[in-house]
Amino acid sequence: MTQVSAEIRQRVEELRAVIDDHNHSYYVLDDPKIPDAEFDRLFRELQTLEAQHPELESDDSPTRRVGSAAETSFQEVVHRLPMLSLDNAFSEEELREFDRRVRDRLATEDPVEYVCEPKLDGLAVSLHYENGALTRAATRGDGYTGEDITANIRTIPSVPLKLRGNNIPELVEVRGEVYMPKAGFEKLNARLAEQGEKPFVNPRNAAAGSLRQKKSTVTAQRPLELCAYSMAVTDETLLPATHWDSLQRVREWGFRINPEMRKAQGAEACLDAYSALMQKRESLPYEIDGIVFKVNRLDLQQQLGFVSRAPRWAIAHKFPAQEELTVIEGVEFQVGRTGAVTPVARLKPVFVGGVTVSNATLHNMDEVRRLDVHIGDTVFIRRAGDVIPQVVKVVPDKRPEGACEVLMPSHCPVCDSDIVQIDGEAVARCSGGLFCPAQRKEAIRHYASRKALDIEGLGDRLIEVLVDEGMVQTVADLYRLTRFQLSSLDRMGDKSANNLIAAIDRSRHPVLWRFLYALGIREVGEATAKSLASYFGSLELISQADEDALQQVADVGPIVAGHVRSFFDQPHNQETLQALKDAGVVWQEAQVLERVAQPLAGETWVLTGTLSQMTRDQAKEKLEMLGAKVSGSVSKKTACVVAGEAAGSKLAKAEQLGLPVLDEVGLRALLEEHGLTV
Repeated sequence: MTQVSAEIRQRVEELRAVIDDHNHSYYVLDDPKIPDAEFDRLFRELQTLEAQHPELESDDSPTRRVGSAAETSFQEVVHRLPMLSLDNAFSEEELREFDRRVRDRLATEDPVEYVCEPKLDGLAVSLHYENGALTRAATRGDGYTGEDITANIRTIPSVPLKLRGNNIPELVEVRGEVYMPKAGFEKLNARLAEQGEKPFVNPRNAAAGSLRQKKSTVTAQRPLELCAYSMAVTDETLLPATHWDSLQRVREWGFRINPEMRKAQGAEACLDAYSALMQKRESLPYEIDGIVFKVNRLDLQQQLGFVSRAPRWAIAHKFPAQEELTVIEGVEFQVGRTGAVTPVARLKPVFVGGVTVSNATLHNMDEVRRLDVHIGDTVFIRRAGDVIPQVVKVVPDKRPEGACEVLMPSHCPVCDSDIVQIDGEAVARCSGGLFCPAQRKEAIRHYASRKALDIEGLGDRLIEVLVDEGMVQTVADLYRLTRFQLSSLDRMGDKSANNLIAAIDRSRHPVLWRFLYALGIREVGEATAKSLASYFGSLELISQADEDALQQVADVGPIVAGHVRSFFDQPHNQETLQALKDAGVVWQEAQVLERVAQPLAGETWVLTGTLSQMTRDQAKEKLEMLGAKVSGSVSKKTACVVAGEAAGSKLAKAEQLGLPVLDEVGLRALLEEHGLTV
């Protein structure tokens, strides 16, 4: 056995003293000094050191106890069955290891059934009922003795004073969690602030403090709830065979149980339950800090038994901490694939939300100003689930002298194009859409999409490869690709390469509105592209029009006009347009200039069902050329419904409203009447 160094021995003693102090502050004084995540880290460090150096273990270590001794201001209660704590799992592997230990002790390879329960962030309590009437309630305390809080528990509306239903045992103990919902916590703190009193740190602290009020009239004013999680002491002849069924029995007696509970077969199903609950965490009306897994069969629970401070048949899989403090060391500006320019805080690395975070989004400059962020500030960082880490609060008292203000640059940090921000929009954007490397993949994806130039076979995965390999830098480079280049790529044979080259060649002669839409100008969708193409007739005229001229086009307001003007003002975009021309791309302006009468102007039409001679998109395009607006839903304002084969609810609604209905033959006749071929 290796000798323990003096440094390790000293660290163990320091940890024990610090944890004892924080236990006292949290459980006795109701005045936590550190976040739960920091306490968990200290506790886990001590556990690890004691496991690595068994000779340092001690009976008075906090790892051998549950909580700390209860204050004597309430009458002491000895629990008939100890209210032990739970061991924690902080990773998937630790959860799998727990499941392996369970199966090893049960000598089985079969999946074990668990009950998965949200770990409510509140205060554990024990409720005793004799002949159906509530006779005593107690806090957990140190797990063996707690405090009598019967008078206060009686004030909680969700606690039954008398059990409901039949088969009520002579004696039963129900255990649960008293907690304060998020909405109630916010209202309580607002009321305390108005009264000039100190607000609570978090809902758990608020629940604990409310239960330990000396006057039950004060507790009665607090928005407390109770959720039952087990049946502990009762006549064993009335005890169901499983934990799940015992909770259903408790529910029948009038207790609330958590609606998010579920059963799971084996560790992988438990991990699925963990992931599903973590995704719902933010939307729940109460705080949870993890999920508890319990072996469902009670006979297996008895077989597994207990260790000194926890049952072997249950474990709490903790969620990652969601908030931490750190320092902003700098601010950089990132350009997203749509051109959005986002300020990003470079942080002193901090562990939060299950990962080490060194960057956090500041969203936009409006948010920077709202938070009053300066470089050098100490800030709260929040990371919930898979949400991008974000700065949520600045600590002004810790701002150093000379802290620098954050300013938006005037030019894109990637391509040096102008950064523009349209009045009324919070987001600033790089205007070099066709050229900017940060927007390259998105620009190519949009250009090749079905509603733009429809380059079949050029999907997202292939675009990633082409850009990453340096084969395509702008959309113009697509037209310089060779069969040899493409066939040399992984999973791209000669036939696929030939098909893609053919699809690219077919896109060299688009109609003007499709080409305009394919350029990816901000806010220029299909309808706006068609309106611009129809009004101006050529790309040259559109590119030369000022904002006032652009706003003469239907559906083009000042914001869209600003985006169009900004796009064509950028030299990089003009260079890419010229490169497209040089590559043989010629948009069919003459065809667009042939104006078609618009007899359906101002009318709304709806397409439903399957058409045999044209696609729905083709039919939509033809109707729009006649001036119609094509909608996806039927209303009283609908002028006509075109119904193909297997038309469903839209046709039924049109008939109910007495609207005109055309079949495909009628639609083709209408189009041919106005000179449009199908």
